[in-house]
Amino acid sequence: MNDSQGSGYGFILLTFFIACVLAVVPLPGWLMWGRPEWVALALIYWTIALPHRVGILTALVMGVALDVLEGAVLGQNAFSLTVVTALALVLYQRVRVYSLAQQAAVVFVLIGINQLICQWVQNLQGVGARSLFFLLPALTSALLWPVVLTVLRGLRRHYQVS
Repeated sequence: MNDSQGSGYGFILLTFFIACVLAVVPLPGWLMWGRPEWVALALIYWTIALPHRVGILTALVMGVALDVLEGAVLGQNAFSLTVVTALALVLYQRVRVYSLAQQAAVVFVLIGINQLICQWVQNLQGVGARSLFFLLPALTSALLWPVVLTVLRGLRRHYQVS
């Protein structure tokens, strides 16, 4: 796929589609607590890599799509992903020059904020978690960040998406 005419949006949409599929793949009960936030990871990557293409509107659309897929309160994921994307847009120039460990720490904080917002909305409904296990996806997402970064960067360079 050559991106000389600005046709990289299809590839970006494909990565978001794969992230949505990974977000709803059935897992055993004990593994559900640690499911990485795939859509947020993809959104953070594309926001840092191509902030002129992926931003707040993309986060809003992906959040509503994730709300529908997960059966969550409409706007829960949209709000949390929009906040995470806004923070990533503010930080993207710094995050690009960070080491991989520092980037993973930033991803941990961003996904943690995502989880806190979602937990807050769930507490308003009366169905929130009673322990801090709801932050486990932030840890697993941060641990997977080097893999996600390497794979998406390699694919972006191979398909010349810019």
